Amino acid sequence: MLATAREIFDAGGFFDLRFDDFARLAGVGTGKLYRHFPTREALAEAVYHGKVAALRDRARRLQATLPASEALATFLRGMVDHIDAHEGLARTLATLWADRSGALAEGSRALEQVVTDLVAAAVRAGAIRDDVDAGAVMMALHGIGAARNRPGWRAEADDVITLVLDGLRRPHSTDSN
Repeated sequence: MLATAREIFDAGGFFDLRFDDFARLAGVGTGKLYRHFPTREALAEAVYHGKVAALRDRARRLQATLPASEALATFLRGMVDHIDAHEGLARTLATLWADRSGALAEGSRALEQVVTDLVAAAVRAGAIRDDVDAGAVMMALHGIGAARNRPGWRAEADDVITLVLDGLRRPHSTDSN
């Protein structure tokens, strides 16, 4: 059911589909669908939490296999890919949860913790400045997501990540002596 839901969300067709038709596409009976996901919101929340968990797992793998600054850069560039690939889910969540921010806030906190961990590791490694926190990086990611409808968005999003990474690098000494 969740795999089918991810496909439909990513295609942006969630609102065009009756919930009973979704059950048929997922290959389950409506009773089973409603037992597991009594509302559209419950289904969207399950998909969203799965996406957050996958991003968290990816960050851990990157931290375990790459130098700290490279793990951070790879994760942030991957977030642009994620935002690009899951626009339908983002639209669905924004529409469904206009009045309910709890599930989104929980996921946002989990993602911010991931970014906090990546930034802290890069600071400890001496690869980036220690005077910029993960909140600023998260604001840049939110801005990228919010600007998704701009023409040339993808290239600009990649440029914003480059700016963030350049801004995080430790300044080099400029002594002229």
